[in-house]
Amino acid sequence: MNDNPVFHRIREDISENAVVLFMKGSPVFPQCGFSATVVEILSRVGVKFKGIDVLSDPDLREGVKLFSDWPTIPQLYIGGEFIGGCDIIREMYESGELAGYLQEKGIETAN
Repeated sequence: MNDNPVFHRIREDISENAVVLFMKGSPVFPQCGFSATVVEILSRVGVKFKGIDVLSDPDLREGVKLFSDWPTIPQLYIGGEFIGGCDIIREMYESGELAGYLQEKGIETAN
């Protein structure tokens, strides 16, 4: 399963971009409330991120769930590491842990 082409694409995206959000829709036009919430949080923190629309590719939509062993979307990766979905990101943001984590990873934020 390691040579799964979808896994290869996911590894490539998370290694080439400091912050990656696998989401439904795009950052400009999220297609679900959970994706919209994470986009809003990342915008408030002021971090640049790559949004990847899983709705445009059914193989990616299922593959990202297998890759992370996480059943839901959105999924956030920071510094190549899977962080979590909407609830985890919301909790990290509200506690200040998200901003600290980004800083720890050397990722620039506007705030």
